[in-house]
Amino acid sequence: MEYIPLFPFAEYWWFYGLFTLFVLGMLALDLGVFHRDAHEVRFKEALGWSVFWISLALLFGYGLYQYALWKFPQDPRLVGLDHVALAKQTGLEYLTGFVVEKSLSVDNIFVFVVVFTYFAVPAKYQHRVLFYGILGALFFRVIFISLGAALMQFHWVIWLFGGFLILTGLKILFAPEKPIDPEKNPVIRLLRKLIPVTPHLHGQNFLVKLNGAWHATPLLVCLVFVEVTDIVFAVDSVPAIFALTKEPMIVFTSNVFAILGLRALFFLLAGVMHKFRFLKYGLGLILVFVGLKMVWLNDAFGGKFPISWSLGIIGGLLAASIALSLLIPAKAAPAGRPSGA
Repeated sequence: MEYIPLFPFAEYWWFYGLFTLFVLGMLALDLGVFHRDAHEVRFKEALGWSVFWISLALLFGYGLYQYALWKFPQDPRLVGLDHVALAKQTGLEYLTGFVVEKSLSVDNIFVFVVVFTYFAVPAKYQHRVLFYGILGALFFRVIFISLGAALMQFHWVIWLFGGFLILTGLKILFAPEKPIDPEKNPVIRLLRKLIPVTPHLHGQNFLVKLNGAWHATPLLVCLVFVEVTDIVFAVDSVPAIFALTKEPMIVFTSNVFAILGLRALFFLLAGVMHKFRFLKYGLGLILVFVGLKMVWLNDAFGGKFPISWSLGIIGGLLAASIALSLLIPAKAAPAGRPSGA
């Protein structure tokens, strides 16, 4: 069956504009009102913001479903199709995409914990770094999604992305973990060559003028590493959601809502991430599944693997990895012996 875009950009450019303004407005409200003064984000505040962002994302998904129920019967391109089924598919694709992006973003939290510890960033300044990191992430995601929407029209690209996701998932499952060393990152090295870096923090400033010359503070170095890390993760996550839907608008909105809640999720889970030792295996299996969906399962099921099955499989893998982590905790290191020895 020939693919018919449900939300063509030529007709929905106004939505992209309004949605972008809404996101920028929410970010301005976040930084300018709720976090105007640097402070440590406590568990209760992080929990409140997490509930808010997830609720907002789910409310948007429900609104998208209701809009599709109203709009699709009026679309002459969709005459003869089951409009209710299309609307349900739209809602499920958005929900599945949001779950996948939210799950894969957990990997970012592991990295954030390491980076903040490495650069000794005080808790009260971490929100500021993440805020601008998220802002940059949104910008780069728009670029990746635009490129992905254009490239996914070619079948060989689908095979390429699918194979890449399978290999990435297998690497997560079987490759030994390597410690993160920001100083070895080529982008950080380039930054140090372009501008001198002061070893000390200067409040929440990213740049400071010392002896008549601008210096980068450790906060800026940390921010650059966060941005680079997100670009690397986007290489996995954007193809993963294109495996679930061909609609750029669904990819864009589910990505944005997953990223907007990432800061709150970090402050909520940063202190307990070590307890979810099987989570990486769940994420690896999810990537393998969506890769197989691109290169095999969609064709095997007549062009479209059921989205409800996808949601069930992804949700089941995620739930199982979390449950196993809680039921089978890591063994404590013997007294007087360091963990991992």
